[in-house]
Amino acid sequence: MDGFIDLFTEVIVRAGIPEQFLFRKKAVELPGFFRPTKEWDLLVVREQTLIAAMEAKSQVGPSFGNNFNNRTEEAIGSALDLWTAYRERAYLASPQPFLGYFFMLEDCDASNRPVRVKEPHFKVFPEFVGASYMRRYELFCRKLILERHYAASAFITSSAEQGIRGEFATPSDDLSVERFAKVLVGHLAAFM
Repeated sequence: MDGFIDLFTEVIVRAGIPEQFLFRKKAVELPGFFRPTKEWDLLVVREQTLIAAMEAKSQVGPSFGNNFNNRTEEAIGSALDLWTAYRERAYLASPQPFLGYFFMLEDCDASNRPVRVKEPHFKVFPEFVGASYMRRYELFCRKLILERHYAASAFITSSAEQGIRGEFATPSDDLSVERFAKVLVGHLAAFM
Protein backbone atom coordinates (compact mmCIF):
# COMPACT_ATOMS: atom_id res chain seq x y z
CA MET A 1 0.00 0.00 0.00
CA ASP A 2 3.05 2.26 0.20
CA GLY A 3 2.67 3.19 -3.47
CA PHE A 4 -0.80 4.55 -2.85
CA ILE A 5 0.35 6.46 0.22
CA ASP A 6 3.11 7.91 -2.02
CA LEU A 7 0.41 8.93 -4.51
CA PHE A 8 -1.72 10.67 -1.87
CA THR A 9 1.38 12.34 -0.45
CA GLU A 10 2.07 13.77 -3.91
CA VAL A 11 -1.57 14.88 -4.27
CA ILE A 12 -1.39 16.70 -0.93
CA VAL A 13 1.91 18.42 -1.77
CA ARG A 14 0.61 19.46 -5.20
CA ALA A 15 -2.46 20.90 -3.47
CA GLY A 16 -0.10 23.27 -1.68
CA ILE A 17 0.53 21.63 1.69
CA PRO A 18 4.27 21.69 2.45
CA GLU A 19 5.80 18.24 2.92
CA GLN A 20 6.97 19.13 6.43
CA PHE A 21 3.34 18.82 7.59
CA LEU A 22 2.93 15.27 6.23
CA PHE A 23 3.69 12.30 8.44
CA ARG A 24 4.04 8.65 7.45
CA LYS A 25 5.87 5.70 8.98
CA LYS A 26 6.86 7.78 12.03
CA ALA A 27 5.03 10.33 14.16
CA VAL A 28 1.74 8.87 12.87
CA GLU A 29 0.07 8.37 16.25
CA LEU A 30 -3.07 10.23 17.19
CA PRO A 31 -4.75 10.12 20.58
CA GLY A 32 -7.86 8.00 20.80
CA PHE A 33 -10.75 8.05 23.20
CA PHE A 34 -11.11 4.31 23.79
CA ARG A 35 -7.37 3.62 23.53
CA PRO A 36 -4.34 5.82 24.15
CA THR A 37 -3.25 6.13 20.51
CA LYS A 38 -3.79 4.77 17.02
CA GLU A 39 -1.24 4.76 14.21
CA TRP A 40 -2.50 6.09 10.88
CA ASP A 41 -0.87 5.51 7.49
CA LEU A 42 -0.76 9.20 6.56
CA LEU A 43 -1.34 12.32 8.64
CA VAL A 44 -1.43 15.99 7.78
CA VAL A 45 -0.81 18.10 10.89
CA ARG A 46 0.01 21.78 10.67
CA GLU A 47 0.64 24.00 13.70
CA GLN A 48 -1.23 21.68 16.10
CA THR A 49 -4.13 21.40 13.65
CA LEU A 50 -5.17 17.96 12.46
CA ILE A 51 -6.00 18.43 8.78
CA ALA A 52 -6.22 14.84 7.54
CA ALA A 53 -5.79 11.22 8.59
CA MET A 54 -5.79 8.24 6.22
CA GLU A 55 -5.88 4.50 6.59
CA ALA A 56 -4.84 2.15 3.75
CA LYS A 57 -5.62 -1.55 4.00
CA SER A 58 -5.59 -4.57 1.71
CA GLN A 59 -6.67 -8.17 1.77
CA VAL A 60 -5.58 -11.21 -0.19
CA GLY A 61 -6.98 -14.75 -0.01
CA PRO A 62 -7.57 -17.38 0.88
CA SER A 63 -9.27 -16.51 4.20
CA PHE A 64 -11.72 -13.78 3.17
CA GLY A 65 -14.48 -14.54 5.69
CA ASN A 66 -12.76 -13.91 9.00
CA ASN A 67 -10.58 -11.16 7.57
CA PHE A 68 -13.63 -9.31 6.21
CA ASN A 69 -15.12 -9.12 9.69
CA ASN A 70 -11.80 -8.02 11.19
CA ARG A 71 -11.27 -5.30 8.57
CA THR A 72 -14.79 -3.89 8.95
CA GLU A 73 -14.63 -3.84 12.73
CA GLU A 74 -11.19 -2.22 12.65
CA ALA A 75 -12.24 0.56 10.24
CA ILE A 76 -15.45 1.35 12.10
CA GLY A 77 -13.66 1.26 15.46
CA SER A 78 -10.87 3.54 14.26
CA ALA A 79 -13.38 6.10 13.01
CA LEU A 80 -15.44 5.98 16.19
CA ASP A 81 -12.30 6.35 18.29
CA LEU A 82 -11.06 9.34 16.28
CA TRP A 83 -14.40 11.17 16.17
CA THR A 84 -15.01 10.64 19.89
CA ALA A 85 -11.51 11.92 20.69
CA TYR A 86 -12.21 14.86 18.35
CA ARG A 87 -15.43 15.65 20.22
CA GLU A 88 -13.47 15.58 23.46
CA ARG A 89 -10.97 18.09 22.01
CA ALA A 90 -8.01 15.70 21.84
CA TYR A 91 -6.90 17.56 18.70
CA LEU A 92 -7.18 20.94 20.40
CA ALA A 93 -9.15 23.41 18.30
CA SER A 94 -8.74 21.59 14.99
CA PRO A 95 -11.61 22.06 12.56
CA GLN A 96 -13.18 18.84 11.35
CA PRO A 97 -10.37 16.83 9.72
CA PHE A 98 -10.54 14.79 6.53
CA LEU A 99 -10.73 11.11 7.42
CA GLY A 100 -10.06 8.74 4.51
CA TYR A 101 -10.23 4.96 4.09
CA PHE A 102 -8.50 3.28 1.15
CA PHE A 103 -8.98 -0.44 0.51
CA MET A 104 -7.58 -2.91 -2.03
CA LEU A 105 -8.92 -6.46 -2.41
CA GLU A 106 -7.41 -9.36 -4.31
CA ASP A 107 -9.52 -10.09 -7.39
CA CYS A 108 -9.71 -13.89 -7.52
CA ASP A 109 -12.29 -16.67 -7.68
CA ALA A 110 -12.71 -16.76 -3.90
CA SER A 111 -13.37 -13.01 -3.61
CA ASN A 112 -15.93 -13.10 -6.46
CA ARG A 113 -17.85 -16.19 -5.34
CA PRO A 114 -21.30 -15.61 -3.74
CA VAL A 115 -21.21 -16.16 0.02
CA ARG A 116 -24.02 -17.70 2.05
CA VAL A 117 -25.44 -15.83 5.02
CA LYS A 118 -26.76 -17.39 8.21
CA GLU A 119 -30.08 -16.08 9.44
CA PRO A 120 -31.06 -18.20 12.46
CA HIS A 121 -33.07 -15.44 14.17
CA PHE A 122 -33.44 -12.42 11.89
CA LYS A 123 -33.08 -11.62 8.21
CA VAL A 124 -29.91 -9.87 7.09
CA PHE A 125 -30.20 -6.77 4.94
CA PRO A 126 -31.07 -7.90 1.40
CA GLU A 127 -27.95 -6.43 -0.23
CA PHE A 128 -25.85 -9.03 1.59
CA VAL A 129 -27.79 -12.08 0.41
CA GLY A 130 -25.63 -13.90 -2.13
CA ALA A 131 -23.09 -11.08 -2.20
CA SER A 132 -19.44 -11.97 -2.82
CA TYR A 133 -16.69 -10.58 -0.62
CA MET A 134 -15.93 -8.14 -3.41
CA ARG A 135 -19.51 -6.87 -3.29
CA ARG A 136 -19.47 -6.81 0.52
CA TYR A 137 -16.35 -4.63 0.56
CA GLU A 138 -17.89 -2.29 -2.00
CA LEU A 139 -21.00 -1.95 0.17
CA PHE A 140 -18.86 -1.49 3.25
CA CYS A 141 -16.74 1.30 1.75
CA ARG A 142 -19.85 3.08 0.49
CA LYS A 143 -21.60 2.79 3.86
CA LEU A 144 -18.56 4.27 5.64
CA ILE A 145 -19.18 7.45 3.65
CA LEU A 146 -22.99 7.36 3.84
CA GLU A 147 -22.82 7.09 7.61
CA ARG A 148 -20.19 9.87 7.71
CA HIS A 149 -17.59 7.80 9.48
CA TYR A 150 -15.13 8.77 6.72
CA ALA A 151 -15.15 11.77 4.37
CA ALA A 152 -14.01 9.57 1.48
CA SER A 153 -13.35 5.94 0.77
CA ALA A 154 -11.73 4.28 -2.22
CA PHE A 155 -12.15 0.61 -3.15
CA ILE A 156 -9.98 -1.04 -5.77
CA THR A 157 -9.20 -4.60 -6.79
CA SER A 158 -6.21 -6.28 -8.38
CA SER A 159 -5.20 -9.81 -9.22
CA ALA A 160 -1.80 -11.24 -8.33
CA GLU A 161 -0.71 -10.82 -11.97
CA GLN A 162 -2.08 -7.29 -12.35
CA GLY A 163 -0.73 -6.10 -9.01
CA ILE A 164 2.85 -6.85 -9.99
CA ARG A 165 2.38 -4.56 -13.00
CA GLY A 166 0.71 -1.85 -10.93
CA GLU A 167 -2.69 -2.42 -12.56
CA PHE A 168 -5.97 -2.31 -10.67
CA ALA A 169 -9.71 -2.05 -11.27
CA THR A 170 -12.33 0.16 -9.67
CA PRO A 171 -15.59 -1.76 -9.21
CA SER A 172 -17.59 1.42 -8.61
CA ASP A 173 -17.00 5.01 -9.79
CA ASP A 174 -18.20 6.53 -6.52
CA LEU A 175 -15.35 4.70 -4.75
CA SER A 176 -12.62 5.54 -7.24
CA VAL A 177 -9.12 6.75 -6.41
CA GLU A 178 -9.85 9.90 -8.43
CA ARG A 179 -12.96 10.73 -6.43
CA PHE A 180 -11.11 10.07 -3.17
CA ALA A 181 -8.35 12.46 -4.28
CA LYS A 182 -10.87 15.16 -5.29
CA VAL A 183 -12.60 15.06 -1.92
CA LEU A 184 -9.20 15.22 -0.20
CA VAL A 185 -8.04 18.20 -2.29
CA GLY A 186 -11.35 19.97 -1.70
CA HIS A 187 -10.84 19.63 2.03
CA LEU A 188 -7.23 20.81 1.83
CA ALA A 189 -8.29 23.98 -0.02
CA ALA A 190 -9.66 25.36 3.24
CA PHE A 191 -6.14 25.28 4.71
CA MET A 192 -4.32 27.01 1.85
